[in-house]
Amino acid sequence: MVLGHVLDAEGKKMSKSRGNVIDPWEIFSKQGADALRWALYTATSPGNPRRFSIDQVDDAVRKHILTLWNTYSFFVTYARIDGFDPKEDYVTPGERSLMDRWALSELQLTTKTVTERLDAYDVTAAGRSLGEFVDELSNWYVRRSRRRFWKGEDDLDKKAAHSTLYECLVAIAKLSAPFTPFIAEALYQNLVVNADAAAPESVHLADWPEVDEALVDEKLSRDMAAARRVVALGRAARNVAAIKTRQPLREVVVVPEAADGAPEFREGVESLRDIVLDELNVKELRFGEAEDVLAYDLKPNLSVVGPKYGKLVPELRRALAEAPAEVGARAAAGEEIPVNVDGREVVLSPEELLVEPRERPGYALVREGELAVALSTELDEELIDEGLVRELVHRVQNLRRERGFEIEETISVTLGGSPRIVNLLKGSWGDYFKSEVLARELTLDGESGDGAAVSGGLSVDGEELWVALERLGKVGSG
Repeated sequence: MVLGHVLDAEGKKMSKSRGNVIDPWEIFSKQGADALRWALYTATSPGNPRRFSIDQVDDAVRKHILTLWNTYSFFVTYARIDGFDPKEDYVTPGERSLMDRWALSELQLTTKTVTERLDAYDVTAAGRSLGEFVDELSNWYVRRSRRRFWKGEDDLDKKAAHSTLYECLVAIAKLSAPFTPFIAEALYQNLVVNADAAAPESVHLADWPEVDEALVDEKLSRDMAAARRVVALGRAARNVAAIKTRQPLREVVVVPEAADGAPEFREGVESLRDIVLDELNVKELRFGEAEDVLAYDLKPNLSVVGPKYGKLVPELRRALAEAPAEVGARAAAGEEIPVNVDGREVVLSPEELLVEPRERPGYALVREGELAVALSTELDEELIDEGLVRELVHRVQNLRRERGFEIEETISVTLGGSPRIVNLLKGSWGDYFKSEVLARELTLDGESGDGAAVSGGLSVDGEELWVALERLGKVGSG
């Protein structure tokens, strides 16, 4: 095995005379040796020439190393709060949740890929596979499982979440050892050596992870991939409509690909309906046809129609613009379209038409290939009220962090100033608000009173209010 030439960002050979050499010691001191190793391993195969820049190392830090370290820090924080012991609190895989089983299955598949690729001297594919799993663990499993770690009761479900994340992190430490040896050692020392005095003293002396085929669930992996694809397109649709994530919407409409795999795709998404709804913050999921979410603008193809119809082209343009929605759907399906021009019927072939799809009014739509996902953008009073409370929760959680409250500390909340918010919390939203911000006590006052002097004011979606917070103790105390 040999290394290809390392070139600068413009593809030129590095040389001192050109002044485009990068001093590796500067990278070691700023981003770290592991970041440099990861950037070099995952950018391209070692034998190929490669362009190299500090930006690549920064990307390695941001996209992989910090993602892994933040996931590890998240686990350590809650493991210490809950006094988690990997042996005493172990939960068998059969007793764990669907999300746990998915993470364990993906871990086995990743271990298999990394092992096979390293055995084949394909370090780049091995590193990329490991990086993808770290991203999925952080941005899907942990994010979907946060409430399980947050909740006060130390039940079987919380221990299962701890067990799953612990096992994934230990395996990642071992799989990462050839790529990022220092970070792998740091994780291993705290997660394994501190918990097991009989464990090998270094990750580099530990056995390589083995694949447990009994934990592989390929159907679950396919179903989750389908659900995540819908979620990704749904989020993109929300961004297109510029609607905040915390604002709930009424429905998401999924139009699966018109292909042999469509029934399986639909079944997979349907089996994970609750996850899709929660991720997209919508109330209902519906499978539909293209005409449910798409409208079509019809125009004459002037290069074909012009020579044939001449002076009738303006009337053809008007007739197509006024055509009913079902005519557009037929044109999109490749059918001939009859239109009335100056009292006579003109039949236009698919070659004589330009069909431009667009979202139907009231929907934000994003397409990927033949898959379309649309979010209903119409907001009623119920949805607006819920969005307001969710935004309030977010702002109060930020206040907790700004004032240095510990994650597990319960609080007393006194709130007033906005009659609308006060009435919502007096009604059906009070318990939800208290649960989300870990409030054991909630006092509501329509006037500013003394609380304004304690906390200062907040503006939540145009509603002016004040909030006062007071520590009460940790979860489960008192």
